[in-house]
Amino acid sequence: MLLAACAVTPEPAQRQTAPVTSHTPQTPPRPGQQLPPVPREFRAVWVSTVANIDWPSRRDLSSEQQKAEIISILNHAAQMNLNAIVLQVRPAADAIYPSAIEPWSEFLTGEQGKPPSPYYDPLQFWVEQAHERGLELHAWFNPYRARTPQAKTAAAKNHISRTWPEAVKQYGDLQWMDPGEPAAIQQTLDVIRDVVKRYDIDGVHIDDYFYPYPIKAANGTDLDFPDDAAWLRYLQSGGNLNRADWRRENVNRLVSAIDQQVHQEKSWIKFGISPFGIGRPDRLPAGISGFSQYDKLYADVELWLSQGWLDYLAPQLYWPIQQSAQAFKVLHSYWIAQNTQQRYVWPGLYTSRIDHSDKSWPVEEILNQVDAVREQSGSGHLHFSMISLQQNRKDIRQRLAAEKYTTPAVIPAMPWLDGGTLPATPQLELSSDQQSVTIKPGGDAAAVRLLAIWKRTDQQWLFSVQSASKTGISLTSSPQTGAIREIAVIAIGRNGMESQATRLSLP
Repeated sequence: MLLAACAVTPEPAQRQTAPVTSHTPQTPPRPGQQLPPVPREFRAVWVSTVANIDWPSRRDLSSEQQKAEIISILNHAAQMNLNAIVLQVRPAADAIYPSAIEPWSEFLTGEQGKPPSPYYDPLQFWVEQAHERGLELHAWFNPYRARTPQAKTAAAKNHISRTWPEAVKQYGDLQWMDPGEPAAIQQTLDVIRDVVKRYDIDGVHIDDYFYPYPIKAANGTDLDFPDDAAWLRYLQSGGNLNRADWRRENVNRLVSAIDQQVHQEKSWIKFGISPFGIGRPDRLPAGISGFSQYDKLYADVELWLSQGWLDYLAPQLYWPIQQSAQAFKVLHSYWIAQNTQQRYVWPGLYTSRIDHSDKSWPVEEILNQVDAVREQSGSGHLHFSMISLQQNRKDIRQRLAAEKYTTPAVIPAMPWLDGGTLPATPQLELSSDQQSVTIKPGGDAAAVRLLAIWKRTDQQWLFSVQSASKTGISLTSSPQTGAIREIAVIAIGRNGMESQATRLSLP
């Protein structure tokens, strides 16, 4: 029997920017009282495919072994209440999915251009399995790297170094797509558009590799990037920027174009950038010093924030809290201050610095950094990288789950995406034995990503999240929680916005 007209009552949507709650509310609830706000926090982890850092662990794994590793990673992420995976899908002008533009990655199969055997689509598998567990999947692209020192096999015939060799430059032991070459920019845009069109991803993500990190010449000075041909063409066309500003403008054009293209293709997809953690030298807070990505990587991150060319910024704050020249809290506050368009600043944490070496960070460093982000009104963070959590180094996975991620959380809403659309209010149907509830979408089911669920007992509210594809909720009580007296369900849209809550009082 559908109960939408009697015991089920809608409630106004909760505030979209509700802060994360790290503990389940314990105040004894009263029937009819307002629901607690939905806990909100971005809790993500990077999964690197380059050099087989995270997945696949080796280049000679069978398809079933690769799938088993995917399932293990996703299960661990879900069990510790993470809510997003940032998966590297293009490590070096190659692909971990079938592409008509770029070859299969060597890191996947051991030979560039060779598909998995037996054949499957790894990215499709990642997306489906992540969504089944209520996790977002952000596709991470390296925009310019063409070949790494870890490459062991020859470039495939359809690799950009062979199809557009003039767009690729040798720089030390790297091959790098020249940001000043239109062919390099177009290749990256085509690759990203292709993935956005064909896969149900939740985000597009690029990292800190713009112009390459400088390498040293024999005399100890930085070896300049060999972009003379593109620079001379620019000057001959009447360009009047100096070379550094021209390089920054090349990167700016790509960032702006990705932002526009992604949202034109699918208006709900998030665009995130993870730059080096120190900003422009002329704006840095007192006492902060270090590598200048503005002058060396030609990344004008402050401009991107001021223009709103992204939905979230994930600066890599890979230093301890007490390291004064790169103080974690000071840098976090700096990036928040640059965020004039009120996007999100979700810092990257160097969780892999926890290892078993003499220079290992203590686990408490990462736990304290999570606390520091929350104390500074931060609404999320990312861990680099999955291997540290997968290996549970020094119990970091268990401690994060037990101490920092004690309840699930929904990713903060982005009302500027997808036209600010609110999902329709779900409908609830109680089973005849009153032991379960079936959820029916009130509108377009495809527009709903998650279901946020509150269960009220005589003592507390219990919060959980599940994929919108899972339409059943058990009402079975337990000795630990007691009988369930009320249930409330909120639909979460692809942009993170909440529907009205539908509440059902139980006998």
